[in-house]
Amino acid sequence: MVLVPDVLIGVAEMLRLLTKPGDRVVINTPAYPPFWRVIREYGLQVVEAPLSRGPKGWDLDFGVLEEAFAGGAAAYVVCNPHNPTGRVFTRAQLQTIADLANRYGVAIVADEIHGPLTLPGATHTPFVALGDFAAHRAATVISPSKAWNLPGLKCAVAVAGSDAVASRFSDLPHDLHARAGNLGVIASIAAFTEGGPWLRALLGHLDRNRRLLATLLEKHLPGVRYVPPQASYLAWLDCTALELGPEPAAFFLDRGRVALSRGLDFGAEGAGFVRLNMGTSAQLMTEAVNKMRSALADSNPRADIRVTLPGDGS
Repeated sequence: MVLVPDVLIGVAEMLRLLTKPGDRVVINTPAYPPFWRVIREYGLQVVEAPLSRGPKGWDLDFGVLEEAFAGGAAAYVVCNPHNPTGRVFTRAQLQTIADLANRYGVAIVADEIHGPLTLPGATHTPFVALGDFAAHRAATVISPSKAWNLPGLKCAVAVAGSDAVASRFSDLPHDLHARAGNLGVIASIAAFTEGGPWLRALLGHLDRNRRLLATLLEKHLPGVRYVPPQASYLAWLDCTALELGPEPAAFFLDRGRVALSRGLDFGAEGAGFVRLNMGTSAQLMTEAVNKMRSALADSNPRADIRVTLPGDGS
């Protein structure tokens, strides 16, 4: 393991170790927006491998992924659990990724920052846990910053998948570890060793919120398609049926004063989508849906705009 300031820097530094300038790096779209910037800043080329979309949500498309690998990719940044879709890839899927990577000589860098936030019904498998053969050119980057709300303290860890990768850690900038915060190190140790009760309570709250959001949307915004995430506190909402154009986030901000993440920031597949943060109270999330509904009702006065929290009696 090696200490790094945050997961994004850790991903970038692992790419620096495992690739050379000009190499091609695969990401799954829709994708965490900073991936494009960081990959390009490090002199690498981005290759998009879109996830497939079905009735049960988004998932890996191994045909598309193999095509990207066969096309000369040097590395693959796998975000698992996936941001923004909330998909948790299974151990079998990760093994297939490893098999393809070995076949085409592709290095794997796994961003697993949302791993501790895997919700009931799914199981997160760290990529480097697949074993030395599967992960001999792989590294996982983790941090307690999402699950324990510590990003401002700056601390993450990169974990080598094999001795061969670990031996390359000596090539990292000698002061990289010093860029992490001392308070971040202390807080991370506390989170990983004593933060179990906090995490269990948080997971219960997020599980309730993802189910509540499904109820609210089904009842009051049925035009919004939503597949509850398997991990984290992010909801990826398909608003295309609302006919608000490719940027519904702008509509909801302007008309409803609800600030949502812009889908197009996550790639072309994000057209017509927004990302909603469920890491809040049930009351605030209900208020957000209520304001979204009201914004739509301004264009259709016949619509019933009242949204209530189930069981609140109002």
